[in-house]
Amino acid sequence: MDTKNHIVIKKIVVLLTLFLAFFSCKENTSNSNVEEAVLWQPYNDSAEVAANKDHPIERMRYRLIQSKVLDKNDIFLALNDEVLKMTESEYETIKPIVLEQNIFDLRQSIDQGKLTYEKLVLFYLYRIYKYELDNTTTLNTVIALDKEVVEQARELDRMKTNGLEPSGKHPIYGMPILLKDNINTQGMNTTAGSLALIDNVVEDAFIVKQLKKNGALILGKVNMSEWAYFLCSGCPVGYSAYGGQTLNPYGRRIFETGGSSSGSGTSVAVNFAVAAVGTETSGSILSPSSQNSVVGLKPTIGLLSRSGIVPISSTLDTPGPMTKNVRDNAILLSAMLGKDETDPASVAFQDSITTASLIHFSLEGKRFGVFKSLLDSDSIYSATIEKIRGLGAEIIEFTPPKVEMEGFRSILNIDMKNDLPKYLSAHSNPEKVKIKSIAELVQFNAADSLVRIPYGQALFEGILADSTSVEALEEIKTNLKKNGRTFFDVAMDKYGLDAILSINNYHASYAAVAKYPALTVPMGYKTTGEPIGLTFIGKPFTETNLLYLGSGFESAVKIRKMPEAYK
Repeated sequence: MDTKNHIVIKKIVVLLTLFLAFFSCKENTSNSNVEEAVLWQPYNDSAEVAANKDHPIERMRYRLIQSKVLDKNDIFLALNDEVLKMTESEYETIKPIVLEQNIFDLRQSIDQGKLTYEKLVLFYLYRIYKYELDNTTTLNTVIALDKEVVEQARELDRMKTNGLEPSGKHPIYGMPILLKDNINTQGMNTTAGSLALIDNVVEDAFIVKQLKKNGALILGKVNMSEWAYFLCSGCPVGYSAYGGQTLNPYGRRIFETGGSSSGSGTSVAVNFAVAAVGTETSGSILSPSSQNSVVGLKPTIGLLSRSGIVPISSTLDTPGPMTKNVRDNAILLSAMLGKDETDPASVAFQDSITTASLIHFSLEGKRFGVFKSLLDSDSIYSATIEKIRGLGAEIIEFTPPKVEMEGFRSILNIDMKNDLPKYLSAHSNPEKVKIKSIAELVQFNAADSLVRIPYGQALFEGILADSTSVEALEEIKTNLKKNGRTFFDVAMDKYGLDAILSINNYHASYAAVAKYPALTVPMGYKTTGEPIGLTFIGKPFTETNLLYLGSGFESAVKIRKMPEAYK
């Protein structure tokens, strides 16, 4: 369907919906306030756009905020009747035992009968409806909901009542999870934020199958930077033509969301689900996790399957967990593990994390490398390092060797040129998705630049212009992997470090090419209120160690706080 016709039809549907709702409310005045509260109306975002025209961060001078194609009624009306079953009073009663609670606390409340799986799902849905349907609080985060999720939760409750729950169930069992919109999920379209994939109905990605096998409830999908922020140059992070502009709950239109897993970070920050899954090529989990004061893990390449995930680079891509705390991060990670025979990088990895012991882990005697340049330039980092020193850890200041990163963009260019067609062939819906190459995507976008690419498609055009040969690309990959590891290993090996400590995604590109895992944990807040994260970087397949170290830090500082406007 032509995009312009698609938009016209959407607008007619919205107007008819509002018209019918108005008369329905007239006939039933006792429910009028409730019904009006869950019906979304498009709004004119020009005032908000104008308010950001002088933003000090140039790429936050938005051209639009509201999606030009997404009608939120299409998402929210399907589960409206279910959400109306939860009253404000019930929501407030449940709030203390759900909001900001970790998975084990939620499990305990369910086991003790204080909470059911159905009520847990409805609590999160209620919050999503409460904030996402209000144009003054929306984060443009939730862009799809599983229509069956409430009934799935009820079935878990029936099994529990009848004594049929699995005896050795995974802690993720019954926990509502949100997924980034480049992860294939049955029953919900996977768009990667692009209108070219707007009708991409698919089967579950491998990691989604693992989550479901372990009993997780897939609540819905969240917005992202379109094509994982590999489309336009200098454009806002968190923007997609499909979902619009994702906003940061700690400062809507003030702070960046980070990208490209923007919706995963914002949704966890405001407790729209127990946890979310993001993906990273270089910084796309670390950045939005840090910017939204949540815990994010970028695993070693191959630890988690990439099959069924819209790619940038088969060399560097990986999914990863994003959670409110380290313990939940370990749980979500373990629920996605498994060797995938269709992903050449996939490995068999046995989860050796004892989640119960994470909260008691001590940093005493641990050895951390810290960047001298960051100690001199960032007061929060400097103060945090002193806190860690006070916990009995040994701090080694170092300056990394200078290494070349030439050719990094070519890895992304050539990999995406090859990997995206493979995804489209093997994992997209051939009846609905006709695009088969980057060249066709560029042509598709150019046909309606105002709606499809308001910020241009310079990076896509760069892909087409990159003529790096197969032989040259392999040499680039080899050199960058070596250089990335040298950047960290000189200090790691010389001083016998347990991890290197960075900030946010400052050194994400080095960790990416080195294929080293990285874990970011909330470190504090700037004087403006903007979150900042402490990032632990280790050698390949040391995720268990990083999670222990991150948990030891987290339990000692207890720094994370919710966004005030979403409490």
